[in-house]
Amino acid sequence: MNKYITFLSIAASAFLFITPVLAEKISLTSLSAYINNLPMIKANFTQINSDGSQDDGQLYIKRPGRLRLEYASPNNALVIASSGTVAIYDDKSKSGPAVFPLKQTPLKLLIQKNVDLKNNGMVSKHIEKKEHTIIIVRDPKGKVPGEVEMTFSSNPTTLRRWTIVDQSNQKTTIILGKLHEQKFLPWSLFSISMDKPDVN
Repeated sequence: MNKYITFLSIAASAFLFITPVLAEKISLTSLSAYINNLPMIKANFTQINSDGSQDDGQLYIKRPGRLRLEYASPNNALVIASSGTVAIYDDKSKSGPAVFPLKQTPLKLLIQKNVDLKNNGMVSKHIEKKEHTIIIVRDPKGKVPGEVEMTFSSNPTTLRRWTIVDQSNQKTTIILGKLHEQKFLPWSLFSISMDKPDVN
């Protein structure tokens, strides 16, 4: 369960930080503008866990405030963020989903209606290294432990991976596939219920 919560802490930032084509370090202002105008998207992802194991899946995002992560077999886990709540469905659990407030995760900082990376203090490092732009994001109020490091390549600028470091110094790396813009995503994808929703 912990690895899904850890991934949740940054899942949204992956697709949220894909950027327009630039030849130099991307400004925080440009990143904010991109996030705030991000379309509905669908993408595959691969998650490398701290123990070296691997999970694959598919994600959906519908800003503001809605995200869905579908983990492939054999895990078959499902994570939904919607209406200020996060629900984690695990087939091993017999008592329904684990539910907690969205504000307890860095997701709140990234899928909220208005994102301002330049002025909200959430970016602790913003550098260019070996033709890659790297951003480290932390909760500016210190209420959500851990940090996220995101790495972007250039020509064209693309998010290649991000690494989550949690409060126990455990690392989880996410590799994102190609983003596919969607004209429509049904609200049912982001509906939270006691029973696990169907997986597409």
